[in-house]
Amino acid sequence: MKYILIICLCILVQFNAVAQSYGSVIRKTAVELRDSLTELQKKRVTYDIGDSARIKWNNLPVGLRARAGISIGSMTESQRHLLHRLLSVSLSSQGYLKSTSIFHLDNLLNIMYDSLMKQGKIKPETYKMLMDLQWSHQNFYLAFFGDPASDKQWGYKIEGHHLSLNFSFVNDKIAVTPMFMGTDPAEYPTLEYAGWRVLGQEEDLGINLINILSETQRKKATLDTLVPRDIITGAETGRRLINYWGLKGKEMNEAQKKILTNIIREYVFNLEWDKANEEFNKILKAGIDNVYFGWIGSYDEHQPHYFLLNGPSFLIEFDNARNHIHTIWREKGNEYGEDLLKQHYMSSPHK
Repeated sequence: MKYILIICLCILVQFNAVAQSYGSVIRKTAVELRDSLTELQKKRVTYDIGDSARIKWNNLPVGLRARAGISIGSMTESQRHLLHRLLSVSLSSQGYLKSTSIFHLDNLLNIMYDSLMKQGKIKPETYKMLMDLQWSHQNFYLAFFGDPASDKQWGYKIEGHHLSLNFSFVNDKIAVTPMFMGTDPAEYPTLEYAGWRVLGQEEDLGINLINILSETQRKKATLDTLVPRDIITGAETGRRLINYWGLKGKEMNEAQKKILTNIIREYVFNLEWDKANEEFNKILKAGIDNVYFGWIGSYDEHQPHYFLLNGPSFLIEFDNARNHIHTIWREKGNEYGEDLLKQHYMSSPHK
């Protein structure tokens, strides 16, 4: 019995050590990546923690919106290895695979339109306009805000077409939103990638939930309006969803609540397990019963549709208009570490 107790205590100590080391592991990996850069790259990749670029995000291709930092295309192979290490210590395996698949989808867009151009299915001027958008795996950017080696407050951003990952740190406490992921196409139509759906699980769970509701529940969940062409709280809209609408979790049966919970899980567990578990437990503590599920559009996955989950501490939006997905997870009151920074300033003396 004594030996069993010792083993259990050792496992508990190891678990706590792993949980506490998440921020420090990311910091160590970020420092290693930054130290691998040339002096010119360091100047281009590093911004002050107060720079406005830290609290802005965008999902448009770089041909339409320039990005802060340095691109994957400008890195050496060894630096790209370290970038992927940073991604993999920050995200779970599913989050890492989704993010890198979004990189790859940009390459596949070029292949698809090259094929259409050769077949004469699109005009040369249309093809040029599309190529000017600069879709490419190489056109995703890394930026540091503050010094990960020495600053208590720092952050990093990896961003490009259909991806915006924003990590903010205060004394190794971490804020992880806004976290935007999108896919175009949502389901790849041709060639050897036909049928590939990078964000298919998010969509399937939403479709399953709206269709498992009773007619009365579905009517309450559905807002009678046109499907948005984008998520409502898009990067450049300036809009926020303040009012709650839709069907509340407490009005669902256990099978419906299970799907609702699994939608949340799918978003939150894109993070490394310990951090994801921490965030997921916050949401559970606030209550699944207090989460609103709202729907706009068709209940058929092949037609335009939109859904949101609006809870006391978070917001999730999903939009699929014409085989093109945009989705986001936001932590209310703590985007870009807003609440962490507030607590830090209140508890620490500052000039």
